[in-house]
Amino acid sequence: MSFKDVSNKVDFVEQEQEILKFWQETDAFNELRRLRANSGKRYSFIDGPITANNPMGVHHAWGRTYKDLYQRYQAMQGKNLRWQNGFDCQGLWVEVEVEKELGFKTKRDIEEFGLENFVKLCKARVLNYAAVQTEQSMRLGYWMDWNSPDELRRLSAMMKEDAQQEVTHQGPKGPITGYGRAGRGHVGSGGRGRFLLHL
Repeated sequence: MSFKDVSNKVDFVEQEQEILKFWQETDAFNELRRLRANSGKRYSFIDGPITANNPMGVHHAWGRTYKDLYQRYQAMQGKNLRWQNGFDCQGLWVEVEVEKELGFKTKRDIEEFGLENFVKLCKARVLNYAAVQTEQSMRLGYWMDWNSPDELRRLSAMMKEDAQQEVTHQGPKGPITGYGRAGRGHVGSGGRGRFLLHL
């Protein structure tokens, strides 16, 4: 058996882009979902999600790669998976980054700025970095039932304008409407009950 020589002329990034393009053109992920939809064998992977607060670090990429590998293995065994992504929205880490962004030195700065305005910026940050991390995960080739990064950015901008406005998100099976009130709200895809962010 002989092996092809792998030289330093191999462009691994280009090869990755070709594979991602092939998966997109063939709709490979959704084809897998169609093939497994009626298998009768269900498998649910409960992800310990990363905080949507900054771009992913390499340690996040490693973990997400292993999670993707494990889910694909289960799908290869004929199981129907949920492919449900989530983001951790831990208050503290988000708050610290927003405080840095605003140049705050103490918690009194938050009080003077206004708690409601501060919470609004925290929620907007989570939506914005959910978009960034979604794009990064897609670039890694991570197969998941993703929300549109553009839609997440739209919702982030809306959150900054008015955190109490009613928001309608268009999902593949119809619209879902909710409120972005300071407290609790969520974004999902209509008809599927897919949970994305709980703010």
